[in-house]
Amino acid sequence: MFTIMVVDDSPFIVDVFVTMLERGGYRTVAAYGGEECLEILKTVTPDLILLDIMMEPMDGWETLERIKENPQTKDIPVLMLTAKQLTPAEAQEYGIYIEDYVLKPITHRELYDAIEHVLNRRQAIKSDVDVARQSGFDSQMISEYARLSKSIDVNRRLLKVLETTYNINDTKLRVSDEITRAIKSMETNIKFQEGRLQQIREELSGTLPTTPSS
Repeated sequence: MFTIMVVDDSPFIVDVFVTMLERGGYRTVAAYGGEECLEILKTVTPDLILLDIMMEPMDGWETLERIKENPQTKDIPVLMLTAKQLTPAEAQEYGIYIEDYVLKPITHRELYDAIEHVLNRRQAIKSDVDVARQSGFDSQMISEYARLSKSIDVNRRLLKVLETTYNINDTKLRVSDEITRAIKSMETNIKFQEGRLQQIREELSGTLPTTPSS
C-alpha cells in the first residue's frame, strides 16, 4: 500500500483529499502547511507528496525547494495539486523538481490517474536503469537516460497545462508575446531532449524495453 502525504494549509482541503485517497486504497499522512510537512518528513518517508502552492507563511514553492535541498527527502516525488494557474516562468524554474502539476478541483478518478502515472513512470524508469546497470553500461549515460525520461514526460504534461490555461490554440484570443515565446521555447526544448533520448536508446538498443510516456 502506497503512502501519500497531503500538504495544504486548509484543514478542510486536507480532509477532502485524505478521504478521497483512503477510498482509493492509499495510506495517508496529513500536513497542514509547509513547516509541518518538513517536520513530519524527518520521521516519515511517503511514496508521494501532494503539495499545494498557495499556503502561508511558507508557500508550496518554498516548501518544494526545502524538500529537494535536503539529501534525506530530495528523492521523494512531489506532485503539485493546486488551484493556482501555472505560469511559464514557474514551469521553467520548478519543472525539474516536480512530477506533475494538477489543478483543483479534481475528480477521484483524475486524482488516482495522476498518482498512478507518477508511480508507474518512476517504476518503469527504475526497471530500465536496473537492466542497463546489469548490462554494464556507462553510469553517466544511464543517469542521463533516467533524467531525460522523466523530464520529457513532466515537461509534456506541464506544456499541456500551459496550453490549456492560456488557450494557446484559440486564434480568437490574443496571448502575450512573452507567454507565446516561453511556450514555444518549451516545445523546442522537449524536441531537443527527445532527440537526445533517442540517441541514448539507440546506444542501449537491445537492452531496454520502450518506456511508455504520455
